[in-house]
Amino acid sequence: MKKLESSLTNMVLVLVGVAVVMGCILAYMNHLTSGPIQEQKDKALAEGIKRVMTCDNLTVSKTDTVKLNDEKGKEQTFIVYYVEDANKKALGAAVESKTMGFGGDLKVLVGFDTNGIILGYTLLEHSETPGLGAKADKWFQKEGKGNIIGKDPSTPLDVKPAKGGKGDVDAITASTITSRAFLKAVNNAYNAYKQQAVESSTGATKQQKKEGQSHE
Repeated sequence: MKKLESSLTNMVLVLVGVAVVMGCILAYMNHLTSGPIQEQKDKALAEGIKRVMTCDNLTVSKTDTVKLNDEKGKEQTFIVYYVEDANKKALGAAVESKTMGFGGDLKVLVGFDTNGIILGYTLLEHSETPGLGAKADKWFQKEGKGNIIGKDPSTPLDVKPAKGGKGDVDAITASTITSRAFLKAVNNAYNAYKQQAVESSTGATKQQKKEGQSHE
């Protein structure tokens, strides 16, 4: 068998061939793992919804995607999961909200009752510092002024400044940036929930008026 000449062309062809083979292997492995990974994410989300709504026997009756602009005009996307109990009674909604924390994206799932009161929350994703910002998964559920459970975010939640101010939520020790990012995610989730509720109500009202006019 003739030995392959060591030329630039042959070297490029070999490298391209190796890259193609490796790409095919990676694509195949991704195909094998994408299903199980998605199943794990779906399972974690389902458990998260139960946790933040403080109810095990529930069903997601409707899922909506809400887009709102932040204070800088940048569009943000929220996913609202409306839930019902076993008797088809509305319990409120769990809302996915994401902001930029100290170490990266901070994704939160927040549960609200039908009046917008916070029932619970859980962190879906975060890149915060272990032992500091990562404490957000427990800090805002503990007893004391760090606790947001049962609060009404119609007045935006904010950390309590060191010297006076309107905020009444204790920040995580040495993690003010993460605390503000977390509370911003909660406030945004509330705004998305209430915005969707208003739009749904308005749409129903318009539809009722239209149907009423059609019978005149």
